[in-house]
Amino acid sequence: MMLGVVRRKVASDASSALIKRKSWHWSRPVVSTPRVSTAVAEEIFFHPGCTRSFSDFTFSGSLDLTSSRGIKDNFLPQFTMHTWKRPFCSNSGDLVDAVVPFMGESISDGTLATFLKKPGDKVEVDEPIAQIETDKVTIDVTSPEAGVIQKFVAKEGDTVEPGTKIAVISKSGDGVTHVAPSEKPAEKATPEKKVEQPKQKVESAAAEVKKAEKPKTEAKASPPPPKVTATEPQLPPKERERRVPMTRLRKRVATRLKDSQNTFALLTTFNEVDMTNLMKLRSDYKDAFVEKHGVKLGLMSGFVKAAVSGLQNQPIINAVIDGDDIIYRDYIDISIAVGTPKGLVVPVIRNADKMNFAEIEKEINTLAKKASDGSISIDEMAGGSFTISNGGVYGSLLSTPIINPPQSAILGMHSIVNRPMVVGGNIVPRPMMYVALTYDHRLIDGREAVLFLRRIKDVVEDPRRLLLDV
Repeated sequence: MMLGVVRRKVASDASSALIKRKSWHWSRPVVSTPRVSTAVAEEIFFHPGCTRSFSDFTFSGSLDLTSSRGIKDNFLPQFTMHTWKRPFCSNSGDLVDAVVPFMGESISDGTLATFLKKPGDKVEVDEPIAQIETDKVTIDVTSPEAGVIQKFVAKEGDTVEPGTKIAVISKSGDGVTHVAPSEKPAEKATPEKKVEQPKQKVESAAAEVKKAEKPKTEAKASPPPPKVTATEPQLPPKERERRVPMTRLRKRVATRLKDSQNTFALLTTFNEVDMTNLMKLRSDYKDAFVEKHGVKLGLMSGFVKAAVSGLQNQPIINAVIDGDDIIYRDYIDISIAVGTPKGLVVPVIRNADKMNFAEIEKEINTLAKKASDGSISIDEMAGGSFTISNGGVYGSLLSTPIINPPQSAILGMHSIVNRPMVVGGNIVPRPMMYVALTYDHRLIDGREAVLFLRRIKDVVEDPRRLLLDV
């Protein structure tokens, strides 16, 4: 790792030492003894990464340092350390470079999806100017300084890595004019076309003569048409159709879901749940619940608590196959599938087994809001030992959900429909919901899957079981 060093001198009244740092090692100081004053070396160390730290050390006296550890051990009481943190940027006087920030441990690059500003626009510190689309989330590129966007050095659709410069910002705004991006290319394209038109005619005429003289040679020299693989069929163009590239998030979702189908032995079992008692519980206590906890009581928290109870009764549902081993998880992290305009994301409720109804509802609302506005982080979607997908919010009556790797099962909720049911020998209307459990049959037998889904049904139909643990 390399450290860049910027040195500036500050006048001092006392005799001081000039310390020079090279890479990681310290050299013996060279003591300067002028008659009036000496210069104290003040160093600023730059560390590459998503944040840059500025450390300002001021030393006095003669020092003999051989390692950075010696600073802390022998001289910590004798100097003052000031640290500043700034956004990841490159600064050169009035101009500041806005670069792609650190995007996460498992993400090495992303696609520059869109610019939120134009050259000439004023921006404030930490104001988003562009969005980077990754396999999991959309990340904002923010302005490191307040000023005016001078120019963009990358274009939409480029693949960028952390540290890639995408814009230049002028802190003073001098020499920046507000020009729409579409105006400059139009002005430049006009003279270029005028100059190239005669050349194109000459070249086309020469090509026709050459083609007439040597038809056989041209036929042999023409490259063969590119072969199209069977896995990527290219449909012939038709009227009223348009071809749009897939986003990185959509491609990632497509890959994971297909991998799930190819890897797991998927099997789905179904049951139906009478929602009467859970809906009555919510109706009776919704006002008091909101007044005390500041959040509405929904049905999802009841299903999360039921899933926790089912996973505790059937630990194999919470396990996963890894090679020739089975990993049993002693924690319960519930993933909640959330559909967004950009694609499906799955935020995770950590340690759901230790949360009450109010805590679950608050966490669900927070994660769902972040997922909708695109501000959810990668850490908030990583992990998860079991997934709940509620297709009922879109009106789905029945479905077979697909497992979210590296999990072994997923619970699918559906819409609530009043259906005639036999209760106590009488036919009465009841609000019913179909529930589905898709599981990896390599690990989970049908007995465990059915018992798990039966536990979901029992707890939702009679929430008092959670209090009595029966």
